[in-house]
Amino acid sequence: MNLSLFLFLIGILGFILNRKNIILMIIAIEIMLLAVTLLILISSFSFDDNVGQTFSIYIISIAGAESVIGLSILVAFYRLRGNISIRT
Repeated sequence: MNLSLFLFLIGILGFILNRKNIILMIIAIEIMLLAVTLLILISSFSFDDNVGQTFSIYIISIAGAESVIGLSILVAFYRLRGNISIRT
């Protein structure tokens, strides 16, 4: 449980400190989602529950789809503006 809390805090700090780089912001969001997934897995193993394990697989697939959509928006933004800097 401490590892998932540590990963979640790294994700929050990465999101707050890297406001200029959108790729690092997306990576920080992914780290936060994986930390929550790890916490759900640890809890489901300790309670011997299969629903938590199934739910964690669902969260991982949603996180993958979110990163694909975010990166496709980033590519479209790059084609429109010519750079991916958040600041204009």
